Amino acid sequence: MTEVQKLASFVDAAQFGQMSPAAKEQLKIRVLDTIGVAIGALDAEPMVAIRELIDDLGGAPTATIIGGGRTSPERAAFMNSALSRYLDFMDSYLAKGETNHPSDNLGAVLAAAESVDATGEEFLSALAIAYQVHTRLSDVAPVRAKGFDHTTQGAYAAAASAAKALRLSADQIANAMAMAGTANNALRVTRTGDLSHWKGLAYPHVSKEGVFAALLASRGITGPAQVFEGNKGFKESIAGPFEIDWSAEDLESVTRTIIKKHNAEIHSQSALDAAIEIRGRDGFDPARIESVELTTFDVAYSIIGGGEEGDKRSIRTKEEADHSLPWMLAAALLDGEVQPEQYEPERIVANDVQELMGRVSITPDDTFSERFPEEMPAKLVVRTSDGQTWSAEHSAYEGFHTQPLTWETAGRKFDTLTEPFADDELRAEITRIVQNLENESVSTLTGALARVSTTRRS
Repeated sequence: MTEVQKLASFVDAAQFGQMSPAAKEQLKIRVLDTIGVAIGALDAEPMVAIRELIDDLGGAPTATIIGGGRTSPERAAFMNSALSRYLDFMDSYLAKGETNHPSDNLGAVLAAAESVDATGEEFLSALAIAYQVHTRLSDVAPVRAKGFDHTTQGAYAAAASAAKALRLSADQIANAMAMAGTANNALRVTRTGDLSHWKGLAYPHVSKEGVFAALLASRGITGPAQVFEGNKGFKESIAGPFEIDWSAEDLESVTRTIIKKHNAEIHSQSALDAAIEIRGRDGFDPARIESVELTTFDVAYSIIGGGEEGDKRSIRTKEEADHSLPWMLAAALLDGEVQPEQYEPERIVANDVQELMGRVSITPDDTFSERFPEEMPAKLVVRTSDGQTWSAEHSAYEGFHTQPLTWETAGRKFDTLTEPFADDELRAEITRIVQNLENESVSTLTGALARVSTTRRS
């Protein structure tokens, strides 16, 4: 068997029932979290534009768009993935050489599952597979250092999970992954330098392509069977050599993923916790700040701190702000939080946050770097004009894999994000469906999601 066929055998055999109770609970919490983040983005300008495009294009109405409307599965996958990605408030997985966002696959799985009237258990099985494939490929085959984006491994996860949701055979699953994996090797420039809307749309594109590859495979279309190990395949051209025994894999990787507490790039979370702790102390006055010094791990410095992926002090858009550690620290120290409200256009360019951002210095520390990804260490020192020094150090936060999110905390985040678009009754209904999803149909969930308003309630 080729390597993609071995992976397909794992996907074909995997079932929700194999998961531990903790993994089942955390998977459903991530479903609620991802849906909440998606609803919170419904009126964002790029999301409105994409919805209008999909309305213009049409498509066989077999899959629901969050906020109402139906289209073809691959287009619904793109729209719903774009919604869950836009706020940059979704979950993450930290590998030593890669960071990804497995919840990005929910749009693909939801659309594929609904199109065949799947059960909630089938949906959860497919989503658990997406988490396992995406995280494990990132463990063994990171590509960031080679100039490729983390969506590259995601192409296999999106195709695998969509094919599973569509109830395809092992051979068809292999062909879907081979097609999607061959065709979607994205460049890391998506997240370096001046950032564009594509930062939030690169994975929705992969979700769309994963579903479409699965649909092609369902009609007998084949892909290159040696996509991993073949001449000019994934290993030779991109990832380098790696080994993974898919016959020994389980569905527990979801418990090692982490959920964002702050609406900010994932590697900033513990640093922002430190900033908000300092901001809340008695006697601290942000107007007196003279300097802000952060010591952190190398990945945070490289990606969002001004290291190898470019300067992070020229900030004018949301896409730039939520990937700028200097800007986010300034916002946290001034406002006491980093939530969607901080990314309003006028707040991003306000004089106070822009000026304070210039006083932030960030230094990577080797001992901190050695502790990553099992920890996210950050030490913040703030000096003020009255001669005081304020410091805080954090290495994890609520939502990190060592402090798993509870239903109560997940519910608070969900309600905060969705309250402008759904009343109390509808929010409670969606939460109940997700908590009992293995005993519900996917159409029950999508029916509730279709009733969410796309405009903010007065």
